[in-house]
Amino acid sequence: MMKRAREKAVVENEAPQTSQKSKKQKTCLYGSVFGESDLHTSMDWGSLPHHVILRIFQFLPLVDRARASSVCRRWNEVFHIPDLWRRFEFELSQPATSYLKSTHPDLIQQIIKRHADHLQYVSFKVDSSTESAEAACNILSQLVNCSIKTLGLISTAKPSFMNVSKAHFASALTVVFVNSKSLSSIKIDDTPLDDPSLKVLVANNSDTLKLLKMSSCPHVSPAGILCVADQCHGLKELALNYYILSDELLLALSSEKHVDLEHLRIDVVSENPGQVEFHTIKKQSWDALVKHSPKVNIVMYFFLYEEEFDAFFREETPVTHVYFGRAVSKAMLGRIGMNCPRLIELVVCANGLQPLDDELIRIAERCKNLTAMGLGECEVTCRGFIEFVKMCGGRLTQLSIMEEVLIPDNDYSLDRLHLEVSKHLGRMWFPDMMPTW
Repeated sequence: MMKRAREKAVVENEAPQTSQKSKKQKTCLYGSVFGESDLHTSMDWGSLPHHVILRIFQFLPLVDRARASSVCRRWNEVFHIPDLWRRFEFELSQPATSYLKSTHPDLIQQIIKRHADHLQYVSFKVDSSTESAEAACNILSQLVNCSIKTLGLISTAKPSFMNVSKAHFASALTVVFVNSKSLSSIKIDDTPLDDPSLKVLVANNSDTLKLLKMSSCPHVSPAGILCVADQCHGLKELALNYYILSDELLLALSSEKHVDLEHLRIDVVSENPGQVEFHTIKKQSWDALVKHSPKVNIVMYFFLYEEEFDAFFREETPVTHVYFGRAVSKAMLGRIGMNCPRLIELVVCANGLQPLDDELIRIAERCKNLTAMGLGECEVTCRGFIEFVKMCGGRLTQLSIMEEVLIPDNDYSLDRLHLEVSKHLGRMWFPDMMPTW
């Protein structure tokens, strides 16, 4: 009994000490984060410094910014700091658009009235609804007193802008093109952009335009994009669909007046097999471009069916990056090895069930600049793959091969393969379990 009493007394005496120790540890932890003085007062979010609130607001979409600006006077002050509006993305999903109409009907007009001359890097991210695309056009139409340098129209899903009337869209863009006069970067994909709109762009921004990305704009013709190349001599990056690429365009980009082009991105897309007949670009036109801009990256994204590749790589083509999003034949990959000496990166998402050993070895032999390779649903024997890596050596900085692509043979198992490949690359390497491109 006496022993138990003594143990109880010890426990009772130690408990407060433990509690005090724990409390002290927590105090040190909180004090290091908030400061000792803050421990004795409740947290006042309204007293945060302006620069802290500004940093938080920069991560918020428009709807959340509007809600936060109603919390207190200090947060509302930050909402109107010019730095907050220099770079902004208008996220106009259907729910967000409906919310703004019902709760803050005049918010965008107020922002434009107060901050039009502060907006410099602006993008509109819309969903598939026509309502969201029309809301974006309505905002563009109000940017009269703006000095935008970068404009982006991004559709997260089709049809979006394509459902807006061509006249409404062209009118909205005209407001920005005419009034900005300092646009340097434009990304307009999946829109009803047309040749007259491009002429307005060129007439007002030819001296400043450096980047133009306009994939999937069916109303733009080869003549329309040629107008841009003829007048915008500072253009350094251009992205377009293959159907508006022409010999005349490449020659215009190669003129003495034009600066060196750095990136030319070309989307080669077919929605339905056999409905599009692809033209061939002459070797002389490609040669003129590379002679004028020897460091240009020419990137081609292919989304074609196997029977539609006939027009490509029959002659030497100075492409540097090639991505095949659909199945591609052995014959096509053979032409890549024969006629693409500037190739830097090759990604093949799918192929048939015949091993690609010979095609890869030819690519390794002739494409001396190759540094990146990705293979998806293909087949390569382990021996053929090791021979390919051995020929390329350490210059292969990126090698993404699905494990299921590799076929064990009498010479190499998968376990031995990774050791051999690692030896030739000069670093540890394993095949991928999932695609990384």
